[in-house]
Amino acid sequence: MQPVIYHINEFPPKAIEWVQLIPLLGPANAALARYDAILKAIPNAQVLLSPLSTQEAVLSSRIEGTQATMGEVLEYEAGSEPDMINPEKVLDIQEVLNYRKAILLAENLLQELPLSGRLLKQAHAKLMEGVRGKSRDPGNFRRIDNFIGPLGCSKEEARFIPIEPQLLDEGIRVWENYLHSVQPDTLVQLGVAHAEFEALHPFLDGNGRLGRMLIPLFLYERKMLERPTFYISAYFETHRDEYYDRLRAISRDGDWTGWCVFFLKALIEQADLNTKKASDIIELYDSRKGWVREQTRSQYAVMSLDFIFKQPIFASSDFVEQSGIPEATAKRILRVLQDNQLLRALRKPSGRRPAILIFPELLNIAEGKEVF
Repeated sequence: MQPVIYHINEFPPKAIEWVQLIPLLGPANAALARYDAILKAIPNAQVLLSPLSTQEAVLSSRIEGTQATMGEVLEYEAGSEPDMINPEKVLDIQEVLNYRKAILLAENLLQELPLSGRLLKQAHAKLMEGVRGKSRDPGNFRRIDNFIGPLGCSKEEARFIPIEPQLLDEGIRVWENYLHSVQPDTLVQLGVAHAEFEALHPFLDGNGRLGRMLIPLFLYERKMLERPTFYISAYFETHRDEYYDRLRAISRDGDWTGWCVFFLKALIEQADLNTKKASDIIELYDSRKGWVREQTRSQYAVMSLDFIFKQPIFASSDFVEQSGIPEATAKRILRVLQDNQLLRALRKPSGRRPAILIFPELLNIAEGKEVF
């Protein structure tokens, strides 16, 4: 099978069959608006949706081949000893953590910079910091050929060959112009921009994760979302083969319409799923707020709950030291929450090692199934 080669001079798309997209535009915009309404209603979305942000980082990285789970990432953050974890798994976890750091950096940069190649270079440098891609020119567009295919394949065996490096700067310029142009529909524009970024493949590594990161950042910049917390990678990971086939079909067949149909369906399904998960998290928070007050009989009940929502797997010592609650009270609260089975011990304390505690109810909502 011959590799698919980048579509020179075919971007922006000259013909999209809007008749196929129109039935999806209303549902996609409505689903996104419902999700944004939930975000606006959450007074502390960064705290309450923290597990969903971690899950997005996990799934976006998994599409690229990492194997870390959300539980493993949070347990590692909580203080599991690296020498007790497979070294390859540690590298996977570090890539997931970098994804979270990179999108947070990009969100902050959007206060000063437009969404652009310049901004994505800085996010890329953060994404590659100290991980397997650190030697692949972080923060800079590639100056050599790149190709996509099975590990160790030759260029002739590749599935896709992106734009040639000498044409990349012009390709990025055209992409940026399109990104900030006025188009008939903003969500279709986003789908086209995501696909073109993946086709340009401007970095030596990390393009898939950055391209998926582009989606919530664009929605945030266009003020379609209160915060750049839209989680789409679950759909792409579940439909991974079709995801890649639809992207390649753009360059191979000029099929922008087929890609846009796929993308709009992904937005609808994930917006509805994100809305349900966010609603379930708010409901859990509201129900547990009174419960924790009643069980602990403490003025620090809400501070305790906020801590475990933001860090649903944590070391008991971190709670005592970082929650802002007096030490004796913090230790008593942890005992009460464990005795009443809101928290469960993943690792019991031993010597100087603190216990690692888990908040299963919240993590199961984020996972979408009973995992913990």
